[in-house]
Amino acid sequence: MLQSLDNQVRHLEQKREGAYQGLQEQLRQLAQTHQQLHSTAVSLVQALRAPTVRGHWGEYQLRRVVEMAGMTPHVDFLEQAGTDQGRPDMIIFLPNHGILPVDAKAPMQAYLAAMEATDEHTRRERLTAHATAMRNRVRELAQREYWKQFDPAPEFVVMFVPNEACLNAAFESDPDLLEYAVQQRVLLASPVTLLALLKAVAYGWQQHQLTENARQIAQQGRELHDRLAKFLGHFQKIGRGLDSVVKVYNEATGSLESRLFPTARRLKELGASTSELPELRPVDSRARLPASPDNSEIAS
Repeated sequence: MLQSLDNQVRHLEQKREGAYQGLQEQLRQLAQTHQQLHSTAVSLVQALRAPTVRGHWGEYQLRRVVEMAGMTPHVDFLEQAGTDQGRPDMIIFLPNHGILPVDAKAPMQAYLAAMEATDEHTRRERLTAHATAMRNRVRELAQREYWKQFDPAPEFVVMFVPNEACLNAAFESDPDLLEYAVQQRVLLASPVTLLALLKAVAYGWQQHQLTENARQIAQQGRELHDRLAKFLGHFQKIGRGLDSVVKVYNEATGSLESRLFPTARRLKELGASTSELPELRPVDSRARLPASPDNSEIAS
């Protein structure tokens, strides 16, 4: 009995050691993965500190959003379409020949510093600096005055911020930022709000196309009716011409019967010929003129 119990305890101990070893291996892999993620995050933060990298990243995110909205290059939007005074990152084409300039901006230097702050006071100061930088970008974008450079003139320009948290942090630190941007004719948009805006534009294009199709159908219908009326007028003229031909034919037949046939019969009686002359009958039918859909004849 004791031997059996000892064997069972040994067996449980072996299983426990195996479980501990497996747990240690899982912890080791988790620590390694955490270290890799930390290194990647540090590399990303360091890369985003460079203005050029942030600019390219913002343009790349902008391109991804318009592609997610199902838009086609050179059909629904045009990249880097510039004028002598400025060049937005993208021009979105709107129905009725409208346009919507979009500029990607990523003022994240102060925001990244705030995320790395170890105390709340420093964090708040850097978030305030971040909101100020965002407001400065809005002012700089408004000063380009894209509405004076394009024809037709856009109502506003979209300032695309490629990070939701970055834009939300600016709104929290500066509650008047959105109102200020609207006054400057600048629409602040994150990836989610820009995607919603582009979906609305796509719906507008769909309705515009339906309206345009209906207009063309109505135009084609009017042209078809006018052409049909003209064709029926010509057809009536043909019918009247046929009636004139029948009338002339019948008059010629009457003249033949009254003037030529008696002489021909007299010659036959005198033995000048033995053949019978064919009988000619007048045409009694008249050409049927086409009628309009309301059963009245169409005038020529």
